Formats: sequence, C-alpha cells, structure tokens
Amino acid sequence: MDKKHIPESFGVFKPVGHVVITFRTAGDLQAAEAALHEQGFAASEMVRYTPAEMIAQVDAEVGKASPLAALGQDLNLIKAHRELAQDGCSFLVVHAPEQAHVDKVNAVAHTLKAVAAQRYGHFVTEELIDEAAGNQTNESPDTGLDDAALSARR
Repeated sequence: MDKKHIPESFGVFKPVGHVVITFRTAGDLQAAEAALHEQGFAASEMVRYTPAEMIAQVDAEVGKASPLAALGQDLNLIKAHRELAQDGCSFLVVHAPEQAHVDKVNAVAHTLKAVAAQRYGHFVTEELIDEAAGNQTNESPDTGLDDAALSARR
C-alpha cells in the first residue's frame, strides 16, 4: 500500500491486512516507526499520514462513497479519522498480514498510548486499543468503532 494506491471498499479507505494507528502527535508516530523498525518492519510496510493528508483523503472519499459504505462501519471510521486529524492526530498504516505482526504493532500502539488502532480484515475491523467496555471485535454501531466513540478518545 502507498498513498497513490489506496485500498478501498465501496469508495472508502479499507486497508485489509493492515493496522491503522492514530497518534496524538507526529513525534509519537515517529517513535512508533522507530519501534516497529526494531521489531523487523521495513519502511516499505508503513505509510504515514499527516493530519492534513488524512483530512484531504477523507474529504475525497466521502464525496465518492457508495451508499453501501454506510452499511458497515467503513464510512463511520473514515469520518472519525477526519475528526481526529482535525484535532492534530497523525496516522500510521502498517502492513500486518499475520497475527504475529498484529501483536507487535499492537504492543507498540499500547506502549506509545495510541488514541486508536484498527486491524482491517475483509469482513471485520477490530479495534485493538482496549476501552473500559472491553476490546471491540465487530462492526455494529454499539461497539465503539463509530465516529462518536473514537472522537470521545481525543
């Protein structure tokens, strides 16, 4: 994946086989990149988004999204990403096709106190950052993967 070849489903960002981590600052994102390099991830397996880049991407996607994107949480998630980006959050998309990769990414996200981290699967997007209500593992609106729940983490 790179910014010129953005994986989409129904016109919105859906990087299957990746984890999207949201950080409060660019410095936290850089620390995560360094930690992931130490864990064996190559630079080519990571794509960073500044707040401005995420806002621009979401705005473009919302304008072309299929009505089917609203059936799951994909549309809600990109809108939540936009809100977080408006608050200055940076994003790191990490290729993590195997559970062992996800575990390493998750450990870094937790260590650096990421705002959010979602593992994108074909059918389910899993929130990796534990909340008081527990780990979210499916895509119904009451699970915390919507824009209101992510915004509350700000």
